[in-house]
Amino acid sequence: MSENTVDRKRRRPELSAGIQRFVNVPASAISSTIVLAAFAAILGTFFWSFNADTVRFTSRFSNQLGVNAPSKEVILPRCASLRAIPGPPADFLEREESDRFEQGTNSTLIRNAVIFTGRNNGTEIVHGDLLLDKGIVKGIGKISRRIIDNIPNLTVVNASGAWITPGIVDLHSHLGVLSLPILAGAVDLNSQKGPIAPWLRSADGLNTHDDAYQLAMAGGVTSAQILPGSSNAIGGQAFFIKLRKTKERSTSSMLLEPPFTLNAPFSQPESRTSFRWRHMKQACGENLRGYGNRMDTMWAFRSAYAEAMKIKLSQDEYCAKAEQGLWHTLDEPFPEDLRWEMLVDVLRGRVKISSHCYEAVDLDAMVRLSNEFQFPIATLHHASEAWLVPDVLKRMWGGIPSVAIFATNHRYKREAYRGSEFAGRVLADEGIPVIMKSDHPVINSRYLMHQAQQAHYFGLPPHLALASVTSTPATAAGLSHRIGLLSEGTDADVVLWDSHPLRLGATPVKVWIDGILQIPVPSKTNEETHIEVGKGKEGDGWRQAPETPNWDKEREEAIKWDGLPPLEGRKLEGKVVFMNVKEVWRKSEDGDIAQVFSNLSEETGLGSVVVEDGKITCMGMCVDIESQPSSKIFDVRGGSIAPGLMTFGSPLGLEEITGEPSTTDGETYDAFRRNVPKILDDTGAVVRAVDALMFGTRDALTAYRAGVTLAISSLAKPIYLAGSDAHIISGLSTSFRTGSLHAMQRGAIVQDVAALHVVMGKSFPAGRGVSVSTQLAGLRRLLYGWESDDKETGFWFRKAAEGVVPLVIEVDSMDIMASLLILKADVEDKIGSRMRMVFSGATESHLLAKEIGDAGVGVILNPSRPIPLVWDQRRILSGPPLSNDTALVKLFEQGIVVGLGVRGASEARNARFDAEWAALESNGRISKDEAYALVSSNLEKLLGIRGIDDDISDLVVYEGGSMFDLSSKAIGVISPGRKLVDLF
Repeated sequence: MSENTVDRKRRRPELSAGIQRFVNVPASAISSTIVLAAFAAILGTFFWSFNADTVRFTSRFSNQLGVNAPSKEVILPRCASLRAIPGPPADFLEREESDRFEQGTNSTLIRNAVIFTGRNNGTEIVHGDLLLDKGIVKGIGKISRRIIDNIPNLTVVNASGAWITPGIVDLHSHLGVLSLPILAGAVDLNSQKGPIAPWLRSADGLNTHDDAYQLAMAGGVTSAQILPGSSNAIGGQAFFIKLRKTKERSTSSMLLEPPFTLNAPFSQPESRTSFRWRHMKQACGENLRGYGNRMDTMWAFRSAYAEAMKIKLSQDEYCAKAEQGLWHTLDEPFPEDLRWEMLVDVLRGRVKISSHCYEAVDLDAMVRLSNEFQFPIATLHHASEAWLVPDVLKRMWGGIPSVAIFATNHRYKREAYRGSEFAGRVLADEGIPVIMKSDHPVINSRYLMHQAQQAHYFGLPPHLALASVTSTPATAAGLSHRIGLLSEGTDADVVLWDSHPLRLGATPVKVWIDGILQIPVPSKTNEETHIEVGKGKEGDGWRQAPETPNWDKEREEAIKWDGLPPLEGRKLEGKVVFMNVKEVWRKSEDGDIAQVFSNLSEETGLGSVVVEDGKITCMGMCVDIESQPSSKIFDVRGGSIAPGLMTFGSPLGLEEITGEPSTTDGETYDAFRRNVPKILDDTGAVVRAVDALMFGTRDALTAYRAGVTLAISSLAKPIYLAGSDAHIISGLSTSFRTGSLHAMQRGAIVQDVAALHVVMGKSFPAGRGVSVSTQLAGLRRLLYGWESDDKETGFWFRKAAEGVVPLVIEVDSMDIMASLLILKADVEDKIGSRMRMVFSGATESHLLAKEIGDAGVGVILNPSRPIPLVWDQRRILSGPPLSNDTALVKLFEQGIVVGLGVRGASEARNARFDAEWAALESNGRISKDEAYALVSSNLEKLLGIRGIDDDISDLVVYEGGSMFDLSSKAIGVISPGRKLVDLF
């Protein structure tokens, strides 16, 4: 791969954390003059010369086929086929055996289950049995004993009342074309040959060895649409796959219902009685900047479709003459062009288009394009502003499209700035089908169900939330006769869950694809390994969909403010009363969390909490409440009060929009790559994050409103996310209050300097980074004290070597961590100190847990749920249902202080759910208190935050339950430091 190719692939500003850098052409690096000149050349090549090329190409291809003159036996069926509507044969659901069935597969009877079938818009629930035979569903509900007795080799599974869903359908994925771990030779996402490329096929780049297939299946994903990237207006043809490895082990054997024309010239019917849907990727907006601006993009679309329309009209005219018997007028071959046949099929309504578009301007442009050329667009992807313009979507030619969105992953670029957690509910209320998607690896496909859980938490009804990852994407893709639903005749793709699928941490117990068991993973040695799944979820409550808060007020405000509602709270001073409080948690003397009050009333278990000037003055049966003004009395309905949470690892407070340089700190100097300006007079160019802090960012305020009151931010970015922009010496982190308005507000900055940060790891895929040996050599020199400590670099590395400040090292590889432990021992022996070293990221730390514990090194797992994005992270410990242990459990067993981090600023709001999920994955080996510490006191200890005692610690008020309950939401913050209560 050329250097230019790598640069283009790695600069897509679409992911919350930077994996998008693999997928986009940079606009900022190209002057507008060059862009316009290059685009004009491209258009000249691809459009204005098409007429002559088409004639030459068509004639040559037709001659090779031996079609030198029109033949009635060939032409008339061909013309008739142009009017065929794609879809399965009428008797498809009556089939006895799937075309994907593998001989020797046992039939399976799942007894006593609660079955979400996906039918009737997700409202149908069947209590009973499910029979899988020959790769299809043969029975559902009450199944005749006669049918069961006639099936040989039957495996019986007792679900014991557990939930079953269809296999999850991921409508937007790059599995196989951006394989994990990401290596330069396996990135097959975008074409650089021009903005229009309908002739390309994602199947031609589909890698069968992607480590993410098994991980996705472990999350219940059984099928996915593999899309080309979004740097082209028309990126190419997309294909659906089943994720299981077949006996043939080929790409072709993974494809689900590929079009009959896959290996046939043009659109010949091949005597088929039905036609299969084809799929294609389109894109608009920012990601196409490498080929021009929005106007250029739309002209590229219109030019391409105009060319396809010429061919379509020529075909229609040709067929009209043939069907009238005017053969003497047909002296040319059937008009067609292999390059444009896909777009001709689009115009004939035979293609399900997935269109990547974010903003209202782009959504409106797509609607106008569809009406101009009269073709439907099946789904709009990302569509951050779709919820603000539902009436525009309803004007789409051919019907309302489905909208595929993220639940809470927003604001990573300008186009996504107005995205909202309420979008799913708003769209559903407007009658627009809602789909949750992963855009894997933007979000790990394994956790696609978590997107549905989040959408449900913010108001999407449970049946639509489950449908959003099963039946709705299958229907949008024209494949609901096979996947996404469970009814007699559909494919045997089934997931058995350990709890209700919308419960946080819901985990598949078993997964079948085509009736073949995939999870638990079949043993290669025939020795059964028991993976424990679902311990601690035995109660009836786990079998019910979670109750969620009422967000009506917030949703209405978001719409009223065009997606950007005010996020600052209402400041209340003086006395404030919270009624019907169930429990209050406070910090203990050693900084840990202790539940000090619960069941505040003997009669109801609920009591009152009185706050005066930001401090609690009474808990329980408090007097004189009635005399308070009603505006200062709040009913929390069985809620709780607990210390605020902390977040670390994302650029929270250091940027507003990741993909917009003008909203970030900007470029800093890396002494390992170039000389530092003399004006800094410092070899390592050590900088302080506190100098770049921005208050009032939407991500910070959103986190604050979710109970995350403290943030520790640094300029450190792991190499795999930052690429050539990664800085080995990443400066000093800072701690601040997420709800503060500016740096000079009382208590806004908790600690100017928290820790010293260093980034270490192998080169960015396909890049030329600093070698690991060079990184370690530099770090050794600095820690040995060979740099004068009268400058910033020498001073702070001396402090780190002496253990005065923590040294936080971004590192994932076990081998590099081992080298760092050896270096730590050498430094301590040399200067007689005890360093406070912390590994952040630490994906492979479980392999070195004992040695890390013995060395007294702390660990921040970031992300909390591992994914092998790059080579340094390939040896993950997956957790249930793939392994009994998680990295967190392994580290806890060695007595290591562990915290949890996040990579994307929009993820900071999820701290309480990340902690709860980590505890659930441990199968009861991590307590609630320990989970709480993962995102609070443990981070304070690891990152050197001092003085956050009970007297100044912010307390969060949750309505409707405890911090860990999906039924609760944060409604305010009690702030002793600021002497007020912040009400949301």
